[in-house]
Amino acid sequence: MYKKNGIIKIILILVLMILMGIIDVWCEPLPIPKIGLDIETAENPQDVALSMQILFILTIISLAPSILIMLTSFTRIIIVLSFTRNALGTQQMPPNQVLIGLALFLTFFIMSPVITEINENAFTPFTNGEITQEAAIEKAAEPIRNFMFKYTREKDLALFLNLSQVKQPVAKIDIPTSALIPAFIISELKTAFEIGFFLYIPFLMIDMIVSSTLMSMGMMMLPPIMISMPFKILLFVMVDGWNLIVRSLILGFN
Repeated sequence: MYKKNGIIKIILILVLMILMGIIDVWCEPLPIPKIGLDIETAENPQDVALSMQILFILTIISLAPSILIMLTSFTRIIIVLSFTRNALGTQQMPPNQVLIGLALFLTFFIMSPVITEINENAFTPFTNGEITQEAAIEKAAEPIRNFMFKYTREKDLALFLNLSQVKQPVAKIDIPTSALIPAFIISELKTAFEIGFFLYIPFLMIDMIVSSTLMSMGMMMLPPIMISMPFKILLFVMVDGWNLIVRSLILGFN
């Protein structure tokens, strides 16, 4: 028995030595790439212009989520969906990822005419070399400005025009975008909170009925939310709540 164990140990040692020899033979040092960033002096104006364009593109890419949120219907949609979840009292159901994903797809659906107009009038002519970059930016901004004008309250727009101390604009084209964007945002916030208020009313009535019933039965130690939440979910499902909310949001932008 001892001889067999010794033979097995010797065989294992020999196998390990052979494997180590094979590894030493076949494993060669892999070259590690060197990544460097060279900063040199620009020799002509074209180099400076190219560097500025690259910096501008990187800035736009980093600000793309904020631009998507602030210049589209995303703000109103995500706030209304969050109000709906809070009114139901379901805590984190649906989760944030689901609400944000739904809000993004609804935003793409609502903004599709604007995106199509930008693609036809600005992006495609620019890529074909028919218009300059400045003209493409102006043509791309026009449908977005028209969308924001449609859903911006005059009171909010007047607020930022007065604060910016610009002369009284004669037409919409005279209104600066720097005043239009914040006016559009606070208008969307107000609209979203108004919708959220009306969403809370039916669920609040259920909470009041359940609380009154529990107090009349002397069950003061039982949290009303444990009883009212199933009834609120049942009511929401019976009236097809998600369909009604999404339909109302989309029709609100038509």
